[in-house]
Amino acid sequence: MIRTDALDQLPVRTAVPALERALDDRGVAVLCAPPGTGKTTLVPLVLAGLAGGGPVRRVVVAEPRRIAARAAARRMAWLIGERAGGRVGFTVRGERVVGRDTVVEVVTTGVLLQRLQRDQELAGVDAVIIDECHERHLDADTVAAFLLDVREAIRPDLRLVAASATTDAQGWARLLGDAPVVEAEGVSHPVEVVWAPPAAPVRPPHGMRVDPALLTHVAATVRRALAERDGDVLCFLPGVGEIGRVAGQLAGVAAEVLQVHGRAPAAVQDAVLAGSSGEGRRVVLATSVAESSLTVPGVRVVVDSGLAREPRTDHARGLSALTTVRASQAAGRQRAGRAGREAPGAVYRCWAQAEDGRLARFPSPEIKVADLAAFALQAACWGDPDASGLALLDPPPAGAMSAAREVLTAVGAVDAEGRVTGRGTRMSRLGLHPRLARALLDGAAGVGGRRAAEVVALLSEEPPREYGDDLAAALRAARRGGDGYAGRWRQEVRRLSSFVADAGGGSGPDDAAVGLVAALAFPERVARARGEGAFLMASGTGAELREGSGLRSAPWLAVAVADRPAHSASARVRLAAVIDEDTARAAAGHLRFAGEEVHWAGGDVVARRVERLGAVELSVRPLKQPAPGLVREALVEGLRREGLGLLRWTRETGQLRERLAFLHRELGEPWPDVSRGALLERTEQWLEPELSRARRRSDLARIDAGQALRRLLPWATGEAVRLDELAPERIEVPSGSRIRVEYGGAQPVLAVKLQELFGLRETPRVAGVPVLVHLLSPAGRPAAVTADLASFWQDGYRAVRAELRGRYPKHPWPEDPTTVEATRFTKARLKRE
Repeated sequence: MIRTDALDQLPVRTAVPALERALDDRGVAVLCAPPGTGKTTLVPLVLAGLAGGGPVRRVVVAEPRRIAARAAARRMAWLIGERAGGRVGFTVRGERVVGRDTVVEVVTTGVLLQRLQRDQELAGVDAVIIDECHERHLDADTVAAFLLDVREAIRPDLRLVAASATTDAQGWARLLGDAPVVEAEGVSHPVEVVWAPPAAPVRPPHGMRVDPALLTHVAATVRRALAERDGDVLCFLPGVGEIGRVAGQLAGVAAEVLQVHGRAPAAVQDAVLAGSSGEGRRVVLATSVAESSLTVPGVRVVVDSGLAREPRTDHARGLSALTTVRASQAAGRQRAGRAGREAPGAVYRCWAQAEDGRLARFPSPEIKVADLAAFALQAACWGDPDASGLALLDPPPAGAMSAAREVLTAVGAVDAEGRVTGRGTRMSRLGLHPRLARALLDGAAGVGGRRAAEVVALLSEEPPREYGDDLAAALRAARRGGDGYAGRWRQEVRRLSSFVADAGGGSGPDDAAVGLVAALAFPERVARARGEGAFLMASGTGAELREGSGLRSAPWLAVAVADRPAHSASARVRLAAVIDEDTARAAAGHLRFAGEEVHWAGGDVVARRVERLGAVELSVRPLKQPAPGLVREALVEGLRREGLGLLRWTRETGQLRERLAFLHRELGEPWPDVSRGALLERTEQWLEPELSRARRRSDLARIDAGQALRRLLPWATGEAVRLDELAPERIEVPSGSRIRVEYGGAQPVLAVKLQELFGLRETPRVAGVPVLVHLLSPAGRPAAVTADLASFWQDGYRAVRAELRGRYPKHPWPEDPTTVEATRFTKARLKRE
């Protein structure tokens, strides 16, 4: 029996007519409805004709999380008086609850992606709703792009709704071709904000680490909220580990403590979503899965730690992991709203009010920060390898896409042009990251399909920390485990085993099998020991094991999970398997290099014959007769690193370079550019043949840089002979002295004693540029600076004369210096001569 009263109470019902009109007119719409309005439950039932009348249509609802997909399906089934699996069902990875009468199917966005790759038409589906699209998960963005392609090319009748829980819907409206935006008013109760920062400063989060002092404060705030407020408490924490630690600190509170996250058993999730039995209060510790899509009945208080987890990828080091970040302002609003769903409530924010305005407005779009290998494979399978033709709110970063293509090429998923291979198509259908898909397919041949599936299932969802950092030990713990993780692991093993044959390769010890599969998944992370728990990965990144780890004595590791703490040069190994050199070679064969290696290191040319896996050297022997071309490249590298000072420079050579730089700046071609970069780019024009004859650093020191620079003069045009005319080394002044011109600054400088310029009315010029005259006292100290000698004689000379004539009475100081003869002598000397 349809629960009409419950359906009528959902605030979104007032927006349904406008939504139906928009879909009838345009086929696309953006539904903007606050959490708790019923957009996830009522709208699909109406569009499917299961509530409010109308023809029966098949509707697919895409949710970002499994827990939300299951909860939404069960809620809709309850609203029409059924159980999930009837007219409303759901499909998530490893679980499918649908029947022949199902017309509303709730799926995760990952499941919908797989379905689109197999059946682009979505035969039989009339409408698709992408729920919680404001969260900007990569799968949701990709699904939207693919569906827009489908609508444009083959299914213009397919209806598409982007459902957002925030008012930031204009971007989605533009993406859907200026789709109408339908807004539903929410019924929210006032929520009081209580600022509850820690009394003492706490360390900011980095990597996966959260300061234990903050978690202690969060637990204390939960206790405070229980004492000060009525109703159940919903506490937001960044991850499973933090939930467990806070739960431990809440032992003894007068409330039932429940934990909600993606890994929680379905029974626990159902209990939380079912609401309190009325026999006591509840404290629900949750990750961001409880921000939207789910309604937790009975909650009157929210305690917000202010933290969240987002994916981050260090492409340079080949490390991808979740990292702890400050939650955005939008997330804070979503979390606070949970306290006002059913009645007035309160939110305790575990940070200072002054910090709130400095938080990011919205979470980072996943496409901007995540590893894009899986996305790139999906795009390649779709026929758009670089994703340039996909309608995306944010384009994928070029660097991340380049790194993703390198991974796909290495695992054989795409060819050299980026087109998907048959192997890549098979990988895309496994529902795994391409690295894990490679490990499953190739590992099955070596260790058997069942064991490969077991290891890949461990790698696809990181085991609990209590399983330890030894992947082989974690496998044994999962096999015998009775916890929720072990249950999910067995379910995933069964799913993966169905894709690979278990023929051959199944014998041998588990440790070797685990190591091979892990190395196949992460070949860049095979690592050789450097001593005292330190390793070097093939990617070139250092890696360190924790004190007390049983893996510290291993000669080689296949690192499965690692992160790099802030300000640390080395990664921290969280999960790895012991391997030997043969396994490393087999798994990372595409990284193997064997040959002559000549480079600049330690201040000189190093020549050797080397074999290595990426950055890990396997064998090294000195090379007595390196190829001349490689030696030359190494010497040029030395010049780039340490500078042209490796050559022999005299003062005259340095001045020649400054003169040429001046002429190039003022006159341009054919006078050469002698900047550092230009000289390093043109070594063959000025450093040959000496550079090709050199073999080591000491040979560079014997190259005369001045003689080499003269090769760059414009001899072919005849301009070279004008060097001394255009940029003379010295200028003769009226006293007869030849004074050196300095060309190192922005303007040529002539530093000369003032008396030696008597009678000179105009400023000397070089290449048409007036020199900057530094007028010196008889003692050679600066007295004045001018680029206009005539103006100086007229306006500035009197002040200089008044100041210096008493100090230097033996030297001439005429009233009109333009009418007397220049001299470098004293008055007495002039009389004698």
